[in-house]
Amino acid sequence: MANPHDTAVEQVLATPVQFMKKVGPRRAELFARLDLHTARDVLFFFPRDYQDLTDVRPIAGLEDGLLVSVLACVEEVELRETGTGRSILGVLVREGEDFLRAIWFNQPYMQHRLLPGQQVLLSGKARLRGMQWEMAHPRVQTIDTSDGLPEGRRLPVYRLTEGLHQGQVRRVVESALQVYGGAVEEIFSEEFLVQHQLLPIHEALHEIHFPTSSEALQRARHRFIYQELLLLQLALVLRRNVRADLGTAPRLPVDAKIDARIRRRFPFELTEGQEAAVGEIAADMKQACPMNRLLQGDVGSGKTVVALYATLLAVAHRHQVAIMAPTEVLARQHARVLGDFLQASQVRTALLSGGIPVAQRRLVLDAMAAGDVDVVIGTHALIQSGAEFARLGLVIIDEQHKFGVQQRAVLRQAETQPHYLVMTATPIPRTVTMALFGDLDVSTMRDFPPGRQPVHTYLGTPQQRAQWWEFFRNKLREGRQGYVITPLIEESEQWNVTSLAEAFEELANGELEAFRLGLIHGRQAASEKDRVMADFHSGKIQVLVGTTVVEVGVDVPNATLMTIEGAERFGLAQLHQLRGRIVRGAYPGYCCLFAEPASEEARQRLEAFAASTDGFELAEIDFRLRGPGDLFGTRQHGLPPLRVADLVRDADLVEVARQDAITLLAKDPGMVDPALALLRKRVLLRYGKVLDLGDVG
Repeated sequence: MANPHDTAVEQVLATPVQFMKKVGPRRAELFARLDLHTARDVLFFFPRDYQDLTDVRPIAGLEDGLLVSVLACVEEVELRETGTGRSILGVLVREGEDFLRAIWFNQPYMQHRLLPGQQVLLSGKARLRGMQWEMAHPRVQTIDTSDGLPEGRRLPVYRLTEGLHQGQVRRVVESALQVYGGAVEEIFSEEFLVQHQLLPIHEALHEIHFPTSSEALQRARHRFIYQELLLLQLALVLRRNVRADLGTAPRLPVDAKIDARIRRRFPFELTEGQEAAVGEIAADMKQACPMNRLLQGDVGSGKTVVALYATLLAVAHRHQVAIMAPTEVLARQHARVLGDFLQASQVRTALLSGGIPVAQRRLVLDAMAAGDVDVVIGTHALIQSGAEFARLGLVIIDEQHKFGVQQRAVLRQAETQPHYLVMTATPIPRTVTMALFGDLDVSTMRDFPPGRQPVHTYLGTPQQRAQWWEFFRNKLREGRQGYVITPLIEESEQWNVTSLAEAFEELANGELEAFRLGLIHGRQAASEKDRVMADFHSGKIQVLVGTTVVEVGVDVPNATLMTIEGAERFGLAQLHQLRGRIVRGAYPGYCCLFAEPASEEARQRLEAFAASTDGFELAEIDFRLRGPGDLFGTRQHGLPPLRVADLVRDADLVEVARQDAITLLAKDPGMVDPALALLRKRVLLRYGKVLDLGDVG
């Protein structure tokens, strides 16, 4: 039965924005564009920045060469052209009876940001030029003083939408804190707050919106960042606990006989990393608790061998296996490799993808449902309606980060839950593993099979193009094959890179006219891709010109050359995956990047790539430079976005929150202690649906 007090609190905080002071129906529509619909939304709509008015100097009190801030009114704006593409923007500002001139060289767009009559905060080094103070290229913030907020404090800066200005949002937030702030309940006990040195919720809310000091602001931000990360970690650990309590997976133990039969199929010894991963997977699969394991390893570390071991273990117990790949090219390659590996065995395999004919698809679906096929390799078609298994025991998903939480859960809807192994050749930084894949056990493979050849990487300049292509041609004449990668299929005005079709024509009629070229990209029909890949495997095609469709899994050992055009368009992880296509055979690999980096960050990324072949090291660099959003695409992990926490900046807190969540749930697995009731409620409200937690109590 719901607590009447809880219900009353929720009703107060659920007050529609339009009924809040200083809003009304018309302004409520503007707030809705910011996804602010209730009083609670407004209270937790945190500033994106702050304007510091606590140390503003009067112009009359400036000192030469000191870094200072000045609050003044724009008097005049003058843009002067000084030559082709060159200009000087001069802005005269007044504070009382005193004036200061701000100047910008070759930044004419600043003219539209500074209008006469505006109040601005200029921050920079002041210099006395003759009788007038001057600042060159100061930082500028427009100050909205319409809300009457006094100087000498930090003003919050919120995300806006057209029709709203800072003063309006500040007034609404300040009113919300006064009227509704007291209804926000503390989810942590007094003991927990003291133990973790956290500000109480009401103090933290006031300080994060209208901080009284830098220290208070930092403590308020710490409170909410920690709270957000703890909620996420509690949800992920709860998910693990719920899975452990299910006990509905088939027990698939390995004995000496099964192990010997599987290993006889490998014409080589397993590496130390492969042995460790096989041991962890075998230990999981003998349990009734469904395995939920992430297998990550660098390009070429031999993850496929580990997946084959797990597959044959499941089949040995007469259970079916589903292998899911993110692209049709990779799914078809898995089917080919598996078919070759299982030749002369009694294991029955089938391919299920969007590109197969309807009649063949129907036959495969019928065989799956009847138990007449042991291993099914496919794409998203495996999780679409109509795909049913008779005795599904193991699900293997390749390139985990390309599938969301809810997507990968679809194959778990039967009464008996399968074991679940996901693989990635994109090494995942430790912080991201804890934050986004904390519901998975992790096996990591860092070593490589013996005999792996080195790959040499070069960052080419325009002047070195001719030299590179001569080297490329010489290697082709020696019998090697190669790739040319370009980021686009069609021409685009937005990026100054060569399109795929254009690159193919130029190469076929220029640098590589003496060689046999093939073309592959994501928009081709499945039959066309199959033909091209078969010709590349057989050597009929010497150079494959393509997009990142070759990024994952394409395995042609004789291909040891790669040219990447427009390399600045790719992240480090993607570049590393592409380069991984040329480390498969008995010959050294050679990779050359041609790029026009438009920023210092892009240049650093390319230099780091050329200097290292360690995927784990590159993943950490990419994470620091670009953050998890770029590393994993558009939130493919399926979890709600973080609001205040930042996985790069707050990496240390992620680990603290993780350990705290484990400790708390070790003492109280269901969070049934009344002191945890509100904390448990917040976890379920935010993550219950997406992580399928239900009522964990």
